[in-house]
Amino acid sequence: MNYLGLSVWAVLVLFPFYWMVLTSLKSYGSYNSERVPQFFTLSPTLENYKEAFIAVPLGGYLLNTLIFSVLTTGAMVAVSTLAAYAFARLNFRGKNLLFALFLSMMMIPSELVVITNFVTITNLNLRNSFPGLILPSITSVFYIYLLKENFEQVPDELYRAAKVDGTSDLKYLWKVILPICRPTLVTVTILKVIECWNSYVWPRLITDEQAYFLVSNGIQEIRENGFGRENIPAMMAAVVVISIPLIVLFLASRRKIMEGVSRGGIKG
Repeated sequence: MNYLGLSVWAVLVLFPFYWMVLTSLKSYGSYNSERVPQFFTLSPTLENYKEAFIAVPLGGYLLNTLIFSVLTTGAMVAVSTLAAYAFARLNFRGKNLLFALFLSMMMIPSELVVITNFVTITNLNLRNSFPGLILPSITSVFYIYLLKENFEQVPDELYRAAKVDGTSDLKYLWKVILPICRPTLVTVTILKVIECWNSYVWPRLITDEQAYFLVSNGIQEIRENGFGRENIPAMMAAVVVISIPLIVLFLASRRKIMEGVSRGGIKG
């Protein structure tokens, strides 16, 4: 009975993806001639995918998103790792109070943060630039908390032994902490890449030049000024192209994600 329920749920979850791919394989004429939606096609075509790269700069959107995701994720992982290590291992006055205040930032409505970031980036004349896209996203309270909890699971004896040997904190972090906590770091990296790839509100606010559009806000440009609202098959082809990297990334790393999250949430 459990397997039946899971199978039904899987069909419900996967059906939108199936419908997206199916629609992208239908020609414009055959799609518009359907009075009743057809759940399969006997004459699939790849013409919509060709049009997706010719009618609009989809390749440019993908390249911008790749650059944004890689640079943002790299900066965020570095900043979050150092901050988490400081809260987990270093002793300084007011650490617990500072961390409590830091966690309280999670309760601030995201709209307020977006407004503040928008004003700051605009005043710095960083609109329509990669620094303007990247800077507000290079830290995360949640990821710092997740890494801190994971770092604290490493036995204190290793830290004391390293200090006796004269090992610096940075070297201990690089040689001991990071290899032990690799699953969680991989998880944080993957989740951040997915977050960057799906980012919509901030790129939409901070960019109004097509040269800096990401796939998330570029898809709206495609709908409005590319294929037009009526060419649904070509639109779905563009969405399939945009979705494939994330689907492949998730399928290839789903075990790492589960392992990292479970390790980050279990102490002892």
